[in-house]
Amino acid sequence: MTEQRRKARLEIRRAKPKDVRAIADLVRRAYKDLPAYTHGEIRGQINNYPDGCFVAKLDGVLVGYCASMRLDERIALSDQNWDTITGNGFGSRHDPTGDWLYGYEMCVDPATRGTRIGRRLYEERRSLAEQLDLTGIVFGGRMPNLSRHWRKVEGPQDYLDQVLDGKLHDPVLRFQLANGFEPMGILKNYLPEDKKSKAFAVKMAWRNPYIDSDAPKKHRLPRGVESVRIATCQLQARAVADFDEFMRHVEYFVDVAADYEADFIVFPELFTLMLLSFEEKELSPMEAIEALSKYTPRIRKALSDMALKFNINIIGGSHPTRMDDGDIHNVAYVCLRDGSVHSQEKIHPTPNEAYWWNIKGGDSIDAIPTDCGPIGVLICYDSEFPELARRLVDEGARIIFVPFCTDSRQGYMRVRYCAQARAIENQCYVVMSGNVGNLPNVGNMDIQYAQSCILTPCDFPFARDGIAAEATENVETLTISDVNLADLSWARAEGTVQNLADRRFDLYRIEWDKSVGSLPQHTRIGEDHDSSATRPTGPPTPGGG
Repeated sequence: MTEQRRKARLEIRRAKPKDVRAIADLVRRAYKDLPAYTHGEIRGQINNYPDGCFVAKLDGVLVGYCASMRLDERIALSDQNWDTITGNGFGSRHDPTGDWLYGYEMCVDPATRGTRIGRRLYEERRSLAEQLDLTGIVFGGRMPNLSRHWRKVEGPQDYLDQVLDGKLHDPVLRFQLANGFEPMGILKNYLPEDKKSKAFAVKMAWRNPYIDSDAPKKHRLPRGVESVRIATCQLQARAVADFDEFMRHVEYFVDVAADYEADFIVFPELFTLMLLSFEEKELSPMEAIEALSKYTPRIRKALSDMALKFNINIIGGSHPTRMDDGDIHNVAYVCLRDGSVHSQEKIHPTPNEAYWWNIKGGDSIDAIPTDCGPIGVLICYDSEFPELARRLVDEGARIIFVPFCTDSRQGYMRVRYCAQARAIENQCYVVMSGNVGNLPNVGNMDIQYAQSCILTPCDFPFARDGIAAEATENVETLTISDVNLADLSWARAEGTVQNLADRRFDLYRIEWDKSVGSLPQHTRIGEDHDSSATRPTGPPTPGGG
Protein backbone atom coordinates (compact mmCIF):
# COMPACT_ATOMS: atom_id res chain seq x y z
CA MET A 1 0.00 0.00 0.00
CA THR A 2 1.42 3.39 -0.94
CA GLU A 3 2.06 6.19 1.54
CA GLN A 4 -0.63 8.27 -0.16
CA ARG A 5 -3.28 5.62 0.47
CA ARG A 6 -2.28 5.18 4.09
CA LYS A 7 -2.70 8.89 4.80
CA ALA A 8 -6.06 9.92 6.32
CA ARG A 9 -8.14 12.05 3.98
CA LEU A 10 -10.12 13.85 6.67
CA GLU A 11 -8.57 15.80 9.56
CA ILE A 12 -10.52 17.51 12.36
CA ARG A 13 -8.41 19.65 14.67
CA ARG A 14 -8.27 22.93 16.53
CA ALA A 15 -7.93 25.99 14.35
CA LYS A 16 -4.55 27.72 14.22
CA PRO A 17 -3.51 31.24 13.23
CA LYS A 18 -2.04 29.84 10.01
CA ASP A 19 -5.60 28.82 8.99
CA VAL A 20 -6.95 32.40 8.97
CA ARG A 21 -6.76 33.01 5.22
CA ALA A 22 -8.24 29.61 4.36
CA ILE A 23 -11.08 30.14 6.86
CA ALA A 24 -11.88 33.54 5.33
CA ASP A 25 -12.02 31.97 1.88
CA LEU A 26 -14.27 29.15 3.16
CA VAL A 27 -16.74 31.56 4.76
CA ARG A 28 -17.01 33.51 1.52
CA ARG A 29 -17.76 30.29 -0.36
CA ALA A 30 -20.27 29.05 2.20
CA TYR A 31 -22.18 32.31 2.79
CA LYS A 32 -22.20 34.32 -0.41
CA ASP A 33 -25.22 36.29 0.81
CA LEU A 34 -23.62 37.38 4.12
CA PRO A 35 -20.72 39.78 4.87
CA ALA A 36 -17.31 38.13 4.93
CA TYR A 37 -15.09 38.06 8.00
CA THR A 38 -11.98 40.18 8.14
CA HIS A 39 -8.77 38.34 8.87
CA GLY A 40 -8.57 40.27 12.14
CA GLU A 41 -11.94 38.95 13.29
CA ILE A 42 -10.93 35.36 12.59
CA ARG A 43 -7.60 35.94 14.34
CA GLY A 44 -9.52 37.21 17.35
CA GLN A 45 -11.84 34.20 17.39
CA ILE A 46 -8.90 31.79 17.44
CA ASN A 47 -6.69 33.80 19.80
CA ASN A 48 -9.44 34.54 22.32
CA TYR A 49 -10.44 30.89 22.75
CA PRO A 50 -8.34 28.48 20.68
CA ASP A 51 -9.90 25.44 22.40
CA GLY A 52 -13.32 26.39 21.03
CA CYS A 53 -12.41 26.79 17.33
CA PHE A 54 -12.17 23.77 15.05
CA VAL A 55 -11.44 23.19 11.37
CA ALA A 56 -12.01 20.26 9.04
CA LYS A 57 -9.58 19.54 6.20
CA LEU A 58 -10.45 17.11 3.44
CA ASP A 59 -7.62 16.01 1.15
CA GLY A 60 -5.58 18.94 2.43
CA VAL A 61 -8.29 21.55 1.73
CA LEU A 62 -10.00 23.41 4.58
CA VAL A 63 -13.72 22.64 4.18
CA GLY A 64 -15.24 23.26 7.62
CA TYR A 65 -14.92 25.75 10.47
CA CYS A 66 -16.73 26.34 13.73
CA ALA A 67 -16.08 28.92 16.44
CA SER A 68 -17.36 28.98 20.00
CA MET A 69 -16.59 30.54 23.36
CA ARG A 70 -17.53 30.11 27.00
CA LEU A 71 -20.09 32.46 28.53
CA ASP A 72 -21.85 32.88 31.82
CA GLU A 73 -25.43 31.56 31.73
CA ARG A 74 -26.87 35.05 32.24
CA ILE A 75 -25.28 36.22 28.98
CA ALA A 76 -25.43 32.95 27.03
CA LEU A 77 -29.20 32.57 27.46
CA SER A 78 -30.07 36.25 27.07
CA ASP A 79 -31.76 37.63 23.95
CA GLN A 80 -28.80 39.45 22.42
CA ASN A 81 -27.94 39.89 18.76
CA TRP A 82 -24.94 38.31 17.06
CA ASP A 83 -22.74 41.43 17.11
CA THR A 84 -23.35 42.01 20.81
CA ILE A 85 -22.85 38.44 21.97
CA THR A 86 -19.66 37.91 19.94
CA GLY A 87 -17.96 41.22 20.68
CA ASN A 88 -18.49 42.37 17.07
CA GLY A 89 -17.27 39.11 15.60
CA PHE A 90 -13.96 38.82 17.47
CA GLY A 91 -15.16 36.33 20.10
CA SER A 92 -13.75 38.77 22.64
CA ARG A 93 -16.51 38.15 25.20
CA HIS A 94 -15.08 34.72 25.99
CA ASP A 95 -15.27 34.06 29.73
CA PRO A 96 -12.89 31.30 30.87
CA THR A 97 -15.18 30.65 33.86
CA GLY A 98 -18.37 30.53 31.77
CA ASP A 99 -20.61 27.48 32.24
CA TRP A 100 -22.09 27.46 28.72
CA LEU A 101 -20.38 26.96 25.37
CA TYR A 102 -21.74 29.50 22.91
CA GLY A 103 -21.44 28.67 19.21
CA TYR A 104 -21.36 31.65 16.88
CA GLU A 105 -19.94 30.27 13.64
CA MET A 106 -20.46 27.03 11.74
CA CYS A 107 -19.79 26.72 8.03
CA VAL A 108 -19.11 23.87 5.63
CA ASP A 109 -17.93 24.09 2.05
CA PRO A 110 -21.02 23.60 -0.16
CA ALA A 111 -19.01 21.26 -2.39
CA THR A 112 -18.51 18.79 0.49
CA ARG A 113 -21.98 18.71 2.02
CA GLY A 114 -23.17 15.18 2.48
CA THR A 115 -19.87 14.07 4.00
CA ARG A 116 -21.07 14.83 7.56
CA ILE A 117 -18.44 17.53 8.12
CA GLY A 118 -20.94 19.62 10.09
CA ARG A 119 -21.89 16.70 12.32
CA ARG A 120 -18.25 16.02 13.10
CA LEU A 121 -17.67 19.64 14.07
CA TYR A 122 -20.73 19.55 16.32
CA GLU A 123 -19.30 16.43 17.96
CA GLU A 124 -16.09 18.32 18.72
CA ARG A 125 -18.09 21.03 20.44
CA ARG A 126 -20.10 18.49 22.41
CA SER A 127 -16.94 16.67 23.46
CA LEU A 128 -15.42 19.95 24.67
CA ALA A 129 -18.52 20.78 26.72
CA GLU A 130 -18.51 17.33 28.31
CA GLN A 131 -14.78 17.46 29.02
CA LEU A 132 -15.14 20.81 30.81
CA ASP A 133 -18.34 19.83 32.67
CA LEU A 134 -20.23 22.71 31.08
CA THR A 135 -23.99 23.03 31.45
CA GLY A 136 -24.47 22.82 27.70
CA ILE A 137 -24.17 24.45 24.29
CA VAL A 138 -26.30 27.31 22.96
CA PHE A 139 -26.36 29.34 19.74
CA GLY A 140 -28.61 31.35 17.45
CA GLY A 141 -29.68 29.12 14.57
CA ARG A 142 -30.52 30.46 11.11
CA MET A 143 -33.85 29.82 9.36
CA PRO A 144 -32.86 30.26 5.69
CA ASN A 145 -36.21 29.11 4.29
CA LEU A 146 -38.19 31.61 6.34
CA SER A 147 -38.19 34.26 3.62
CA ARG A 148 -39.49 31.72 1.10
CA HIS A 149 -42.50 30.87 3.29
CA TRP A 150 -42.96 34.30 4.85
CA ARG A 151 -46.40 34.88 3.38
CA LYS A 152 -47.58 31.41 4.37
CA VAL A 153 -46.82 31.73 8.09
CA GLU A 154 -47.87 34.09 10.86
CA GLY A 155 -44.33 34.90 11.90
CA PRO A 156 -41.06 33.23 12.88
CA GLN A 157 -42.57 31.29 15.80
CA ASP A 158 -45.29 29.85 13.54
CA TYR A 159 -42.62 28.94 10.99
CA LEU A 160 -40.62 27.15 13.69
CA ASP A 161 -43.71 25.30 14.90
CA GLN A 162 -44.50 24.11 11.39
CA VAL A 163 -40.92 22.92 10.88
CA LEU A 164 -41.13 21.00 14.17
CA ASP A 165 -44.44 19.46 13.04
CA GLY A 166 -42.91 18.44 9.72
CA LYS A 167 -45.21 20.69 7.71
CA LEU A 168 -42.35 22.86 6.42
CA HIS A 169 -38.75 22.03 5.63
CA ASP A 170 -35.71 24.03 6.76
CA PRO A 171 -32.33 22.35 6.13
CA VAL A 172 -30.46 24.22 8.89
CA LEU A 173 -33.08 23.71 11.58
CA ARG A 174 -33.47 20.06 10.59
CA PHE A 175 -29.72 19.56 10.91
CA GLN A 176 -29.61 21.18 14.35
CA LEU A 177 -32.61 19.22 15.61
CA ALA A 178 -31.01 16.00 14.34
CA ASN A 179 -27.93 16.83 16.40
CA GLY A 180 -29.86 16.96 19.66
CA PHE A 181 -30.52 20.69 19.95
CA GLU A 182 -33.86 22.00 21.16
CA PRO A 183 -35.44 25.40 20.46
CA MET A 184 -35.75 27.84 23.37
CA GLY A 185 -37.41 30.73 21.57
CA ILE A 186 -37.02 33.29 18.79
CA LEU A 187 -34.24 35.88 18.70
CA LYS A 188 -35.28 39.12 16.99
CA ASN A 189 -32.88 41.13 14.85
CA TYR A 190 -30.18 38.58 15.60
CA LEU A 191 -28.29 39.01 12.34
CA PRO A 192 -29.73 41.91 10.28
CA GLU A 193 -27.63 40.89 7.24
CA ASP A 194 -29.35 37.47 7.13
CA LYS A 195 -32.12 38.35 4.68
CA LYS A 196 -33.10 34.72 4.14
CA SER A 197 -33.94 34.41 7.83
CA LYS A 198 -35.52 37.88 7.91
CA ALA A 199 -32.91 38.71 10.61
CA PHE A 200 -34.54 36.19 13.01
CA ALA A 201 -32.83 33.22 14.63
CA VAL A 202 -33.87 30.35 16.87
CA LYS A 203 -32.16 30.07 20.23
CA MET A 204 -31.02 26.44 20.19
CA ALA A 205 -29.63 24.59 23.19
CA TRP A 206 -28.19 21.22 24.14
CA ARG A 207 -27.87 20.36 27.81
CA ASN A 208 -25.03 18.21 29.04
CA PRO A 209 -26.62 14.98 30.40
CA TYR A 210 -23.59 14.22 32.57
CA ILE A 211 -23.98 17.13 34.99
CA ASP A 212 -26.60 18.23 37.48
CA SER A 213 -27.86 21.53 36.09
CA ASP A 214 -29.30 22.45 39.50
CA ALA A 215 -25.98 22.06 41.31
CA PRO A 216 -24.01 25.24 42.14
CA LYS A 217 -21.61 26.29 39.38
CA LYS A 218 -18.02 25.53 40.27
CA HIS A 219 -16.08 26.91 37.35
CA ARG A 220 -13.14 28.98 38.57
CA LEU A 221 -9.96 30.05 36.84
CA PRO A 222 -6.87 28.77 38.66
CA ARG A 223 -4.09 31.26 39.33
CA GLY A 224 -1.69 29.59 36.95
CA VAL A 225 1.73 30.60 35.70
CA GLU A 226 2.40 31.58 32.10
CA SER A 227 5.63 33.49 32.53
CA VAL A 228 7.16 35.73 29.85
CA ARG A 229 10.39 37.68 30.34
CA ILE A 230 10.49 41.11 28.72
CA ALA A 231 13.45 43.45 28.23
CA THR A 232 13.02 47.08 27.24
CA CYS A 233 16.09 48.92 25.96
CA GLN A 234 16.46 52.60 26.82
CA LEU A 235 18.94 53.43 24.09
CA GLN A 236 21.31 56.38 24.09
CA ALA A 237 21.84 58.25 20.84
CA ARG A 238 25.55 58.41 20.01
CA ALA A 239 27.68 59.11 16.98
CA VAL A 240 28.73 55.99 15.07
CA ALA A 241 31.33 55.59 12.35
CA ASP A 242 29.23 53.42 10.06
CA PHE A 243 26.29 51.01 9.83
CA ASP A 244 28.26 48.10 11.28
CA GLU A 245 29.18 50.04 14.42
CA PHE A 246 25.52 50.93 14.95
CA MET A 247 24.45 47.31 14.62
CA ARG A 248 27.18 46.17 17.03
CA HIS A 249 25.72 48.57 19.57
CA VAL A 250 22.23 47.15 19.04
CA GLU A 251 23.56 43.58 19.15
CA TYR A 252 25.19 44.25 22.52
CA PHE A 253 21.80 44.79 24.14
CA VAL A 254 20.23 41.87 22.28
CA ASP A 255 23.05 39.67 23.56
CA VAL A 256 22.60 40.84 27.15
CA ALA A 257 18.83 40.34 27.02
CA ALA A 258 19.38 36.85 25.61
CA ASP A 259 21.85 36.07 28.42
CA TYR A 260 19.02 36.89 30.83
CA GLU A 261 16.82 34.51 28.81
CA ALA A 262 14.37 37.24 27.83
CA ASP A 263 11.61 36.29 25.41
CA PHE A 264 11.32 39.82 23.99
CA ILE A 265 13.48 42.89 23.64
CA VAL A 266 12.02 46.18 22.38
CA PHE A 267 13.99 49.16 21.03
CA PRO A 268 12.81 52.79 20.78
CA GLU A 269 11.02 54.56 17.97
CA LEU A 270 13.38 55.90 15.28
CA PHE A 271 16.36 54.30 17.02
CA THR A 272 18.10 54.18 13.63
CA LEU A 273 18.51 57.98 13.54
CA MET A 274 22.04 57.35 14.80
CA LEU A 275 22.88 56.32 11.26
CA LEU A 276 22.74 59.99 10.29
CA SER A 277 25.65 60.84 12.57
CA PHE A 278 28.30 59.81 10.01
CA GLU A 279 26.85 61.85 7.15
CA GLU A 280 29.33 64.43 5.81
CA LYS A 281 26.99 67.30 6.67
CA GLU A 282 23.81 67.83 8.65
CA LEU A 283 20.92 66.89 6.41
CA SER A 284 17.60 68.65 6.07
CA PRO A 285 14.62 66.72 7.50
CA MET A 286 13.57 65.45 4.08
CA GLU A 287 17.14 64.49 3.12
CA ALA A 288 17.55 62.70 6.45
CA ILE A 289 14.45 60.57 6.02
CA GLU A 290 15.41 59.71 2.47
CA ALA A 291 18.89 58.66 3.61
CA LEU A 292 17.52 56.52 6.43
CA SER A 293 14.98 54.74 4.25
CA LYS A 294 17.82 53.32 2.13
CA TYR A 295 18.96 51.25 5.12
CA THR A 296 15.65 49.36 5.40
CA PRO A 297 16.72 46.04 3.80
CA ARG A 298 19.90 45.92 5.89
CA ILE A 299 18.03 46.76 9.10
CA ARG A 300 15.46 44.01 8.50
CA LYS A 301 18.10 41.40 7.73
CA ALA A 302 20.37 42.34 10.64
CA LEU A 303 17.53 42.22 13.19
CA SER A 304 16.20 38.95 11.77
CA ASP A 305 19.66 37.37 11.91
CA MET A 306 20.03 38.50 15.53
CA ALA A 307 16.64 37.08 16.51
CA LEU A 308 17.69 33.69 15.18
CA LYS A 309 21.21 33.82 16.55
CA PHE A 310 20.22 34.87 20.09
CA ASN A 311 16.87 33.03 20.23
CA ILE A 312 14.89 36.12 21.15
CA ASN A 313 11.96 38.05 19.68
CA ILE A 314 13.02 41.57 18.68
CA ILE A 315 10.64 44.52 18.37
CA GLY A 316 12.82 46.76 16.25
CA GLY A 317 11.58 50.13 17.47
CA SER A 318 10.70 51.88 14.25
CA HIS A 319 12.47 52.90 11.07
CA PRO A 320 11.46 55.21 8.19
CA THR A 321 10.65 53.05 5.19
CA ARG A 322 9.75 53.91 1.62
CA MET A 323 6.72 51.88 0.62
CA ASP A 324 5.86 50.43 -2.78
CA ASP A 325 3.67 53.45 -3.57
CA GLY A 326 6.56 55.85 -2.90
CA ASP A 327 5.32 57.13 0.49
CA ILE A 328 7.54 57.14 3.57
CA HIS A 329 6.01 55.32 6.57
CA ASN A 330 7.30 54.91 10.11
CA VAL A 331 7.50 51.12 10.50
CA ALA A 332 8.25 48.77 13.39
CA TYR A 333 9.90 45.53 12.26
CA VAL A 334 9.12 42.62 14.55
CA CYS A 335 11.71 39.89 14.00
CA LEU A 336 10.83 36.63 15.70
CA ARG A 337 13.19 33.90 16.76
CA ASP A 338 11.66 31.47 14.28
CA GLY A 339 13.01 33.64 11.45
CA SER A 340 9.74 35.33 10.47
CA VAL A 341 9.57 39.10 10.08
CA HIS A 342 6.41 41.14 10.65
CA SER A 343 5.86 44.86 10.27
CA GLN A 344 3.55 47.36 11.91
CA GLU A 345 3.23 50.85 10.46
CA LYS A 346 2.55 53.88 12.60
CA ILE A 347 -1.07 54.84 11.98
CA HIS A 348 -0.94 58.43 13.20
CA PRO A 349 2.14 60.50 12.32
CA THR A 350 2.61 63.45 14.66
CA PRO A 351 2.21 66.92 13.16
CA ASN A 352 6.01 67.25 13.09
CA GLU A 353 6.46 63.92 11.30
CA ALA A 354 3.84 64.82 8.72
CA TYR A 355 5.14 68.35 8.12
CA TRP A 356 8.92 68.08 8.33
CA TRP A 357 9.44 64.51 7.14
CA ASN A 358 6.36 63.99 4.96
CA ILE A 359 5.66 60.71 6.77
CA LYS A 360 2.30 59.13 5.93
CA GLY A 361 0.15 57.01 8.23
CA GLY A 362 -0.44 53.30 7.74
CA ASP A 363 -3.86 51.82 7.07
CA SER A 364 -4.05 48.68 9.21
CA ILE A 365 -3.16 47.35 12.61
CA ASP A 366 -3.22 43.70 13.65
CA ALA A 367 -2.02 41.38 16.39
CA ILE A 368 1.20 39.52 15.58
CA PRO A 369 1.49 35.82 16.45
CA THR A 370 4.56 34.84 18.49
CA ASP A 371 5.67 31.78 20.43
CA CYS A 372 4.48 33.60 23.58
CA GLY A 373 1.05 34.39 22.16
CA PRO A 374 -0.30 37.32 20.16
CA ILE A 375 1.28 40.74 20.69
CA GLY A 376 0.63 44.23 19.35
CA VAL A 377 2.74 47.29 18.52
CA LEU A 378 1.61 50.91 18.91
CA ILE A 379 4.31 53.35 17.85
CA CYS A 380 4.42 56.34 20.21
CA TYR A 381 1.52 58.65 19.20
CA ASP A 382 -0.65 55.63 18.33
CA SER A 383 -0.81 54.76 22.05
CA GLU A 384 -2.87 57.93 22.52
CA PHE A 385 -5.73 56.54 20.41
CA PRO A 386 -7.65 54.01 22.58
CA GLU A 387 -9.44 52.32 19.68
CA LEU A 388 -6.16 50.98 18.28
CA ALA A 389 -5.21 49.16 21.49
CA ARG A 390 -8.76 47.84 21.81
CA ARG A 391 -8.58 46.37 18.30
CA LEU A 392 -5.29 44.61 19.13
CA VAL A 393 -6.73 43.16 22.33
CA ASP A 394 -9.91 42.07 20.53
CA GLU A 395 -7.60 40.12 18.22
CA GLY A 396 -6.05 38.45 21.27
CA ALA A 397 -2.97 40.55 22.06
CA ARG A 398 -1.96 40.41 25.71
CA ILE A 399 1.25 42.44 25.43
CA ILE A 400 1.41 45.76 23.60
CA PHE A 401 4.82 47.25 22.83
CA VAL A 402 5.12 51.04 22.57
CA PRO A 403 8.41 52.26 21.04
CA PHE A 404 8.51 56.02 21.53
CA CYS A 405 10.70 59.05 20.85
CA THR A 406 10.03 62.15 22.93
CA ASP A 407 12.08 65.32 23.29
CA SER A 408 10.47 66.70 26.46
CA ARG A 409 8.98 65.50 29.71
CA GLN A 410 5.57 66.78 28.64
CA GLY A 411 5.70 64.67 25.48
CA TYR A 412 6.90 61.66 27.43
CA MET A 413 4.13 61.97 30.02
CA ARG A 414 1.49 62.07 27.28
CA VAL A 415 2.69 58.72 26.05
CA ARG A 416 3.24 57.31 29.55
CA TYR A 417 -0.19 58.22 30.92
CA CYS A 418 -1.91 56.91 27.81
CA ALA A 419 0.08 53.68 27.88
CA GLN A 420 -0.94 53.12 31.51
CA ALA A 421 -4.56 53.75 30.57
CA ARG A 422 -4.32 51.22 27.74
CA ALA A 423 -3.01 48.62 30.24
CA ILE A 424 -5.89 49.25 32.63
CA GLU A 425 -8.77 49.49 30.20
CA ASN A 426 -7.64 46.47 28.15
CA GLN A 427 -6.29 44.41 31.07
CA CYS A 428 -3.00 43.80 29.26
CA TYR A 429 0.71 44.57 29.65
CA VAL A 430 2.16 47.62 27.92
CA VAL A 431 5.92 47.94 27.38
CA MET A 432 7.52 51.31 26.59
CA SER A 433 10.98 51.89 25.11
CA GLY A 434 12.49 55.33 24.41
CA ASN A 435 15.65 57.12 23.31
CA VAL A 436 17.90 59.20 25.54
CA GLY A 437 20.90 61.44 24.87
CA ASN A 438 21.44 63.69 21.86
CA LEU A 439 23.17 63.92 18.52
CA PRO A 440 24.39 67.48 17.83
CA ASN A 441 24.75 66.93 14.07
CA VAL A 442 21.33 65.31 13.67
CA GLY A 443 18.53 67.86 13.69
CA ASN A 444 15.95 65.27 14.72
CA MET A 445 17.85 64.24 17.86
CA ASP A 446 18.76 67.54 19.56
CA ILE A 447 17.42 66.37 22.93
CA GLN A 448 15.62 63.26 24.18
CA TYR A 449 13.64 62.39 27.31
CA ALA A 450 12.64 58.87 28.32
CA GLN A 451 11.86 56.61 31.23
CA SER A 452 11.17 53.21 29.72
CA CYS A 453 8.93 50.88 31.66
CA ILE A 454 6.76 47.76 31.77
CA LEU A 455 3.20 48.61 32.82
CA THR A 456 0.45 46.36 34.17
CA PRO A 457 -3.27 46.55 34.95
CA CYS A 458 -4.12 47.73 38.45
CA ASP A 459 -5.53 44.81 40.44
CA PHE A 460 -4.41 42.38 43.12
CA PRO A 461 -2.18 40.04 41.04
CA PHE A 462 -0.06 42.93 39.74
CA ALA A 463 2.44 45.43 41.07
CA ARG A 464 1.01 47.87 43.61
CA ASP A 465 1.37 50.92 41.35
CA GLY A 466 0.79 49.18 38.01
CA ILE A 467 4.51 49.25 37.16
CA ALA A 468 6.29 45.91 36.82
CA ALA A 469 9.62 47.66 36.18
CA GLU A 470 10.94 51.02 35.04
CA ALA A 471 14.28 52.51 34.08
CA THR A 472 16.01 55.50 35.60
CA GLU A 473 15.21 58.64 33.65
CA ASN A 474 17.54 59.56 30.76
CA VAL A 475 20.09 56.81 31.41
CA GLU A 476 21.00 54.14 28.88
CA THR A 477 19.99 50.81 30.35
CA LEU A 478 18.18 47.54 29.87
CA THR A 479 15.15 46.98 32.10
CA ILE A 480 13.97 43.39 32.50
CA SER A 481 10.94 41.88 34.20
CA ASP A 482 8.91 38.68 34.24
CA VAL A 483 5.18 39.04 33.63
CA ASN A 484 2.56 36.35 34.12
CA LEU A 485 0.08 36.19 31.25
CA ALA A 486 -2.13 33.89 33.34
CA ASP A 487 -2.72 36.83 35.71
CA LEU A 488 -4.37 38.68 32.83
CA SER A 489 -6.76 35.80 32.22
CA TRP A 490 -7.62 35.70 35.92
CA ALA A 491 -8.15 39.46 36.13
CA ARG A 492 -10.40 39.47 33.06
CA ALA A 493 -12.55 36.69 34.51
CA GLU A 494 -12.49 37.30 38.26
CA GLY A 495 -10.78 40.65 38.87
CA THR A 496 -12.10 43.48 40.99
CA VAL A 497 -13.15 45.17 37.75
CA GLN A 498 -13.57 43.43 34.41
CA ASN A 499 -13.23 46.15 31.81
CA LEU A 500 -13.32 43.88 28.78
CA ALA A 501 -16.32 41.83 29.89
CA ASP A 502 -18.30 44.86 31.05
CA ARG A 503 -18.20 46.73 27.75
CA ARG A 504 -21.63 47.82 26.46
CA PHE A 505 -21.57 46.09 23.10
CA ASP A 506 -25.22 47.04 22.67
CA LEU A 507 -24.29 50.73 22.67
CA TYR A 508 -21.05 51.10 20.73
CA ARG A 509 -18.51 49.31 18.57
CA ILE A 510 -15.24 49.91 16.77
CA GLU A 511 -15.50 49.32 13.05
CA TRP A 512 -12.44 49.45 10.82
CA ASP A 513 -13.04 51.16 7.47
CA LYS A 514 -11.77 48.69 4.87
CA SER A 515 -11.86 51.33 2.14
CA VAL A 516 -9.21 53.60 3.70
CA GLY A 517 -6.25 51.99 1.96
CA SER A 518 -7.83 52.57 -1.44
CA LEU A 519 -8.85 56.22 -0.94
CA PRO A 520 -7.33 58.88 -3.19
CA GLN A 521 -4.02 60.14 -1.89
CA HIS A 522 -5.34 63.57 -0.90
CA THR A 523 -7.79 62.04 1.58
CA ARG A 524 -5.23 59.97 3.47
CA ILE A 525 -3.44 60.78 6.69
CA GLY A 526 -0.37 62.99 6.42
CA GLU A 527 -0.53 65.58 3.63
CA ASP A 528 2.58 66.69 1.76
CA HIS A 529 4.31 69.42 3.69
CA ASP A 530 3.83 71.88 0.82
CA SER A 531 0.03 71.46 0.90
CA SER A 532 -2.48 72.97 3.30
CA ALA A 533 -0.90 71.26 6.33
CA THR A 534 -0.32 73.71 9.18
CA ARG A 535 3.30 74.18 10.12
CA PRO A 536 3.88 72.89 13.66
CA THR A 537 5.55 75.05 16.26
CA GLY A 538 9.04 74.13 17.39
CA PRO A 539 12.04 72.49 15.72
CA PRO A 540 11.89 69.48 13.36
CA THR A 541 11.88 66.82 16.07
CA PRO A 542 9.61 63.76 16.43
CA GLY A 543 7.65 65.80 18.95
CA GLY A 544 6.75 62.87 21.13
CA GLY A 545 3.26 61.56 20.86
